[in-house]
Amino acid sequence: MRKRPRSAFPIVLTLLAVASMWFYVERILIPQQVRDATAHNRPRGNLSDLYPRWLGARELLLHRRNPYSHDVTVEIQQGFYGRPLDASRPDDPRDQEAFTYPAYVVFLLAPFVGFPFPAVQIVFGWILVALSAASVPLWLMALRWKLPPMTMAICLALTLGSFPVAQGVKLQQLSLLVGGVLAVSAACAVNGYLFCSGALLALTTIKPQLAGPIVVWLLLWASSEWRARRRLVFGFVSLMALLLAGAQFLLPGWWRMFAEALRQYHQYAQNQSALDLLADGTLGPRVGLALGVVAGLACGIVAWRTRGQKADTPEFAHALALVLGFTVVIVPVTAYNQVLLLPAILWLARQWAVRSRAPAIELLLYAVAVVVLAWSWIGSLTLSAAYFLLSPTRAQSTWRLPFYSTLALPVLVLALLFWERGRTRLAGPRVARSSGGVSD
Repeated sequence: MRKRPRSAFPIVLTLLAVASMWFYVERILIPQQVRDATAHNRPRGNLSDLYPRWLGARELLLHRRNPYSHDVTVEIQQGFYGRPLDASRPDDPRDQEAFTYPAYVVFLLAPFVGFPFPAVQIVFGWILVALSAASVPLWLMALRWKLPPMTMAICLALTLGSFPVAQGVKLQQLSLLVGGVLAVSAACAVNGYLFCSGALLALTTIKPQLAGPIVVWLLLWASSEWRARRRLVFGFVSLMALLLAGAQFLLPGWWRMFAEALRQYHQYAQNQSALDLLADGTLGPRVGLALGVVAGLACGIVAWRTRGQKADTPEFAHALALVLGFTVVIVPVTAYNQVLLLPAILWLARQWAVRSRAPAIELLLYAVAVVVLAWSWIGSLTLSAAYFLLSPTRAQSTWRLPFYSTLALPVLVLALLFWERGRTRLAGPRVARSSGGVSD
């Protein structure tokens, strides 16, 4: 009996979505930002989020200058914005682009400090692309889910063609680096390489706001079975000690300067989470804070109850996805941080893949989730079509369209993870059999 040929529609739709997203970024979003900056006389330099970190690392390692100093901040602004910011100009950006990372980030950037920044931008951009691509099979390995080759290719393409990755690559954002390293760390933990997992976990603390919750969870998990899992703690503590000692040797008292840089950053930067922004204007800012506390307590309860589970169980995979989903909900809203939602989205997709029947409310929740997840591609496809069928100006005037789901996506994903909490033990073995994976 002849096999029925597979439909090419998913592949074609995926390619269109990916192409439209990068077209939107290159030909609609960036030109609109340039036009807006020109109209308001806002400075535009290289606008690379890597540049402040790279320049700070270069000045510390090569010239022994304090990267947190005002003089270095002015030099950063010269490259990032094209000129130093002027407080007397009301339209100048508020973000000072100071060096607001832990000093030990310089060790990760040390291989790049001897090269001109334009070359570093190109190389680092491709590193982020490679890490983002590798994170898909790595997270699937951590979740113990084996996908068919074509499905894997579609997941890879959609990840690289998602707005968080596109934005992160264009900005050379270290969030993508942290997300990739977290994926490697999780895969190492699931496969028993605990010391390596802990050491990689220490590297992710270059962005403490992103790494904090998952570090706490994995250290709690490792401590609950000390004899079997202590190597993860040893790996984390060993590399963390080396990073802290090395930073202290290069820049004595750096942690006080870092704390002051953070204090100043919170004064001029927008630090509202998705919960804050969703509650602000309707329920009030305190409601957003209260919701964050409730979500944190609920997440903590799940993590505590899961601490005894082995790394290759569906309960551990759920806790991993839940903690990262919670992280995205409570950190300041930026699209590129949503790369940490990838394991949660994959975990939910795995749960849905084994459904035989579902109540109406669950069908509705997943249908809304699919629309919210796909909205950025719907918006980019719509605006790309408008660019050719109407005019570039019309397309650029509605540039916000793909952003409309930015606030809702992490909150909805987190809600679904809590909804699915009771199904993890049942779904794990079924998924392994249905997908061909060797997991439980």
